[in-house]
Amino acid sequence: MDKANPSTLIRADARPLPEGEGNFSIKVRVYYEDTDVGGVVYYANYLRYLERARTEWLRAAGYELDQIQRDLLAIFVVRRVEADYHSPAKLGDIVTVTCEPLKVGHSKLIVNQRVSRAQVSPGADELLFSATVTLAYIASDLSKPIAMPAEMRTRMSQSFSNRE
Repeated sequence: MDKANPSTLIRADARPLPEGEGNFSIKVRVYYEDTDVGGVVYYANYLRYLERARTEWLRAAGYELDQIQRDLLAIFVVRRVEADYHSPAKLGDIVTVTCEPLKVGHSKLIVNQRVSRAQVSPGADELLFSATVTLAYIASDLSKPIAMPAEMRTRMSQSFSNRE
């Protein structure tokens, strides 16, 4: 089966990632299912929040994970997570989860991610969780790392290309 042209995978409603701003973010409400008996987010669920933000970041760039797997015969897998828990998120909180690319390589993607809760004073968000996540771009048969299409790397790199 021939691999699809990555250009044909870009969704029609894709928008350019925020150039030079660096952060893509989503809001997530903390539900009962996310918490432990104490009403705070169970530690492993922060990783789910990060996954959602990365998926939405890719969607904003125009890429759907199922299309990448089906048409490019590739998947992203988490290779490493370095995480710090700063303060607990609680039942009912609405948290902001960010995705900020640090490095886009041929078959590796490194992103900084944060989970924060808005405070009463604007601009004073409380950091709850932070992580650096390394992803590998591999063949969908799990055989080996493969190079991301150049256009995909370029679109992902847009959001930090103007940093000093």
